[in-house]
Amino acid sequence: MISQVINLSNKKTFKLYKEKYNYSILLYHGLYGVEVRNISSELQQLHSKIVKENIFYNENNLLVTGSIKEILDKLISFNLDESIRNEIIKAIQYFEKCEIIQYEIGKRKFDFKLAYVMGIVNVTPDSFSDGGQFIDKKNAVNYGIEMVKNGVDIIDIGGESTRPGSEPVSESEELSRVIPVIKDILNSKPDALISIDTTKAKVAEAALKSGALVVNDISGGRFQPDIFDVVSEFDAAMILMHTKGKPKTMQASPVYADVVSEVYDYLATQSELAFKHGIQKIIIDLGIGFGKRTEDNLNLIERLEDFKSLGFPIMIGLSRKSFIGNILNLPIEDRDDATNAINSFAISKGARIIRTHNVKQAVQTCKLFNSMTTN
Repeated sequence: MISQVINLSNKKTFKLYKEKYNYSILLYHGLYGVEVRNISSELQQLHSKIVKENIFYNENNLLVTGSIKEILDKLISFNLDESIRNEIIKAIQYFEKCEIIQYEIGKRKFDFKLAYVMGIVNVTPDSFSDGGQFIDKKNAVNYGIEMVKNGVDIIDIGGESTRPGSEPVSESEELSRVIPVIKDILNSKPDALISIDTTKAKVAEAALKSGALVVNDISGGRFQPDIFDVVSEFDAAMILMHTKGKPKTMQASPVYADVVSEVYDYLATQSELAFKHGIQKIIIDLGIGFGKRTEDNLNLIERLEDFKSLGFPIMIGLSRKSFIGNILNLPIEDRDDATNAINSFAISKGARIIRTHNVKQAVQTCKLFNSMTTN
């Protein structure tokens, strides 16, 4: 079973779930639902006989509605099976604690009531925004050092382009691109916090041995599951992202019945796998632009709050993405202001790490948000 807290105050979300569950409740501010999906057929048959004004059914799914307090207060009287009741309680607890999580990554303490910035260094010839700019080691190292001076919290270094249609590179090629850059940045800035952007277990291992402290896997550990063992061995943090298919073909007519539920369930499954491998510092990423249409991306961003019940800090990568260009008819190089605007919206919805090309803008945005949060 998978449980999710859903903000039903959103008119579009309210309508979507009304069509799914055929409920007759009224829309009001503060209305939430907790959906439990993939209930066993035996439990489903048992619970379909329980008729309550705030419980609704659709095949092997169950939805409980009300304010968060109302749902918790009425759970016992609903006479639900203990396993389902526990799922509902777990989802609410995760939802409420999501923004008070604290991680220690290296010497840094991350308090996720605040927002942080991850700067991108693509050591590749073919990345969609800065391909070729930092394929030269010296340029990449200097850029990483400049990011530190500009206040970035994490530097994300990648040696394989994952833009739509990109070709994979060999393990040896990826290693030759990223490891010297990681080492040289840390030689110059020992306190820099480095993330390795890779799906390969051996690349992750070499990067962690070289001083990286975070593994950012766009497949969420699906491409090479051995990567979980590597991250666990080093007690590193891990970013689990959703992607549909592989980069080369992911934009070939992606289709979702319900993009939010499908991405949520994927991240729930992969984060459970990571946790079972002993990984404690998990961060999730919705994978904006990775096997998604413009409308899918917008739905995910608008309903970003609905991912808080996974119980992990949320990272978002919106920087210069094609959906921005599609909406505003802007080339890649002119998308930074729009990126910063939608980054601000994402933070307001619960994102706590902003992965971006324009570090200066993102640092300013996060500083403003953090100033309001701590006052």
